[in-house]
Amino acid sequence: MHSCLISTFRPPPFTFHINHDSGGGVSNFRQKNKPLIMAKKKAIEGVSDQMNAIASQNLDHAPARRRVRLAFTQAQEQLDHVLFKMPPAGIRTEEWFEMNSKGQEIFCKSWLPRPGVRIKAAVCFVHGYGDTCTFFFEGIAKRIAAAGYGVYAIDHPGFGLSEGLHGYVSNFNDLVDNVIEQYTKIKGRPEVRGMPRFLLGQSMGGAVALKVHLKEQREWDGVVLVAPMCKVKLSLPDINDIAEEMKPPEPLQKVLIFLSRLMPKAKLVPQKDLAELALRDPQKKNWQADYNVISYSDQTRLKTAVELLNATNELESQVEKVSSPLLILHGAADKVTDPNISKFLYEKAASKDKTLKLYDGSYHCILEGESDERIFEVLDDITAWLDAHCTVR
Repeated sequence: MHSCLISTFRPPPFTFHINHDSGGGVSNFRQKNKPLIMAKKKAIEGVSDQMNAIASQNLDHAPARRRVRLAFTQAQEQLDHVLFKMPPAGIRTEEWFEMNSKGQEIFCKSWLPRPGVRIKAAVCFVHGYGDTCTFFFEGIAKRIAAAGYGVYAIDHPGFGLSEGLHGYVSNFNDLVDNVIEQYTKIKGRPEVRGMPRFLLGQSMGGAVALKVHLKEQREWDGVVLVAPMCKVKLSLPDINDIAEEMKPPEPLQKVLIFLSRLMPKAKLVPQKDLAELALRDPQKKNWQADYNVISYSDQTRLKTAVELLNATNELESQVEKVSSPLLILHGAADKVTDPNISKFLYEKAASKDKTLKLYDGSYHCILEGESDERIFEVLDDITAWLDAHCTVR
C-alpha cells in the first residue's frame, strides 16, 4: 500500500490468494469461473536494477525494512514533489528507538524548529495502515515544525522501521496502547514538557487517535484528523465508514472473520488499485508513491482486516464521548474513506470546539496526492488551527 493510503482496509475480491507465512503451502478460495489473482511488486521507475532488487526483498521483519529505507533515503529526498523540494531551513531532526512494554523496538522521530524559534506545542503524529513516518510525513512534519511546533512520530509495531511482522495487527488496542506508551515518554521531553500537546491522525491513524483520546480524556489539548477511518454500524461486519465501492460483500466478510481465526497471518490480494482512488494529481499518482519502499503494499493479512473492522465498530458506540477540541479534514471526493462519516463524527462528537473542512474535488490523500496548492492549503489550515489552540498551560 502506498504511503498515503494510510489506514484503509483493502477489501479483497471474491477471488483471492492466501499466502501462509509458515511456508505451509497455498490455499485458494475462488468464486466459480474466476481465475486466481496473484500480486506482483511493481518495478520502480528511475532507479537501477540493483535498487529495484533491494526494494523487492522480503520485508516481513524490521532489519530488512531498515536496510531498504537506508538505501532509498537519498533517492526519496530528490523526488520532484512539493513535500521534498525546498524544505524549510534549519529544522532539527532526531531518530531513535524505544523498547515498548511488549519487548518490541519502536522507531521514533522528531522535527524541531530551527534554533532560536520558540516551540509552541507538541504535535504527535499517528500514521495509518501500511504507512510509515519516514516518507511523505517527513515533508509534512518539517513544514509544521517550521511554524513553531515540536513534531513527533512513531511507527506502529509491524510497520515502517518498528519491530513486528510487517502489516500484521493482532489486536487494534495494542496499537492504541503503544501510542499512549510512547507519547507519554515524548511529552516528558525537556523541549516540550508542560506545553500544549496535540494528536494528528491520518485515516486509520484517525481511529487510533480517537481511541487514545477516549482513554486519556484530559491528556490532549486537541485532535486533528485527516480523512479519518472512524465509524461503522454496530452490526458487525458492515464497514460503513469505508466508501461503498470499497466494501467486500457481506458473505465474504463473514468468511474473512472465520478464516482469521484459523490463519491470522495469511495474506489476501487486494481488489482495487488504491493509488488510483487516493491520489488525484496525475504526476504524483504515476510514480512518486512507489518510492515509499517500506510501506506495506502486500495483501492484507486476515487478522489485520478483522481488527480494522472491529475497531471502527467499537468507535461507533463511543463517538458521542469525543470531547476534545477537534479539527476534521477530508477530501469531498474521497472514495477510500467516506467524507460523510467525517460529517457524522462532527455532528455526533460531544466537543464544543469542533471544525470540519471538506475540500471540493479532493481525494483521500489531501496532504500528499493533490495539487501543490491544495497541499499547502491543508497544511495552512492545520497550522492555523493549532495556532488558535496553543494557549500556554
